[in-house]
Amino acid sequence: MEIIKGCPEPLIIPVRGFTPEIGEGTFVAPNACVIGDVKVGKDCSVWFNAVLRGDVNSIRIGNRVNIQDGSVLHTLYQKSTIEIGDDVSIGHNVTIHGAKIHSFALIGMGAVVMDDAEVGSGAIVAAGSTVLSRTKIGPNELWGGSPAKFIKMVNPDTACELNRKIAGNYLMYSRWYTSPEEASE
Repeated sequence: MEIIKGCPEPLIIPVRGFTPEIGEGTFVAPNACVIGDVKVGKDCSVWFNAVLRGDVNSIRIGNRVNIQDGSVLHTLYQKSTIEIGDDVSIGHNVTIHGAKIHSFALIGMGAVVMDDAEVGSGAIVAAGSTVLSRTKIGPNELWGGSPAKFIKMVNPDTACELNRKIAGNYLMYSRWYTSPEEASE
């Protein structure tokens, strides 16, 4: 785990016998909270005021995932879990509650994704949308609104390129905090 030199460490809290596991090269901001049955992959970033609360069920996060400021990830006791693939961007102030997000997906700022919903590979959930429980968003689909509805298909190459770029940018931004010599790049 990468931390900011000279700042307090993030809150990494074991609960119910589960201690969070944070992958190599992952940045967790000083006031972020990672609690319980949470596994975060390599080269991820968990930004300021984000909460990954695996106290009642598991949260599994792939590689190069960015969970932006103020986002909350939680589950239902003995009912739902969170699974997030690789190269996923979770925008500012997003709530994910017991959902599955496939690789290369983008969840826009302020969106809510509820229990047992599934967001396909390369899919985009527009900012401010509410994805209701058990909704299935297919690969490369754009959904928006409250409740979220299908808007259109997204070109798979464009979606993959966009989401890889965002994930790469957030990895670069995290290095500015942990490796000040890289901040000038």
